[in-house]
Amino acid sequence: MRQVIIIGSGPAGFTAAIYAARANLKPLLVASTVEVGGELMNTTEVENFPGFPDGIQGPDLMAKMQQQAERFGTEVLYDDVVSLDVDGTVKKVTLGSGAAHEASTIIYATGSAYRKLGVEGEERLSGYGVSWCATCDGFFFREKTIAVVGGGDSAMEEATFLTRFASKVYVIHRKDTLRASKIMQERAFANEKIEFIWNTEVEEVLGGDSVNGVRLRSTTDGSTRELALDGLFIAIGNDPRTHLVHGKLELTSEGTIWVDGRSSRTSVPGVFAAGDVIDPTYRQAATAAGSGVVAALDAEHFLADLEDASVEVPAAEAAEIIAR
Repeated sequence: MRQVIIIGSGPAGFTAAIYAARANLKPLLVASTVEVGGELMNTTEVENFPGFPDGIQGPDLMAKMQQQAERFGTEVLYDDVVSLDVDGTVKKVTLGSGAAHEASTIIYATGSAYRKLGVEGEERLSGYGVSWCATCDGFFFREKTIAVVGGGDSAMEEATFLTRFASKVYVIHRKDTLRASKIMQERAFANEKIEFIWNTEVEEVLGGDSVNGVRLRSTTDGSTRELALDGLFIAIGNDPRTHLVHGKLELTSEGTIWVDGRSSRTSVPGVFAAGDVIDPTYRQAATAAGSGVVAALDAEHFLADLEDASVEVPAAEAAEIIAR
């Protein structure tokens, strides 16, 4: 039986693995067969992760994190978790291959997925003008013309932030009213760099090696037209990857996994969560990595308490410690 199994291979998962491995917990990290490395695998230049003054490619950053985790003894398994049993003191992780692994603790760091438009050109130009993160990529669009798709708070926040860099920011919304809060709307309406395109959907992202425009379709009469752009930011929401823990762990009203204060402790003793799966607000690689540190330390302390309880106190008292 393992001491700790980490589910997820983004910045939170690999950082937790680094700390857990250095604590001699010999972690098993279950990486996806499809999405190893998380959302950073879809990012080209990362300039805001500490320690890389000249920037680093997203896939290269994740490769370095994995190498560091493996250097200290993390075992990385390329498979998909299909079910979890978190009841009791022994946790069970069942994989798509049919194999099952048991552990005293689990660190759940599956991240979140940005909602996509599902239109032609979106995937192909991801990282080449198509982005889901203004704070990550806005810097690359100085004096450029860009557009933000969406009508909620996140879209207004992205559009307003992007005016720091871009010369022009269009907001493309499929309706004629916004669902964003009044204060966020007022900020966007007051910004002279922002222009709204109402009752319109993106039908296709255009460009060869990078984005050079979009094809738009009117939601009122179906007519189409093209709009020249240097970049497209999609801000229609994101979904934390919590499908494996529905009915097993307590969730917040925002759909993320509930944790106790600033800790990584979930509603089930011995199960810890880290990264975007607990963070509806910041969703940055650096904050996810810090969250992974917290989860590894919390798991280490939990295991130490388990060991102390089994040696120093009767079984009934040990059970009480585990339940805290």
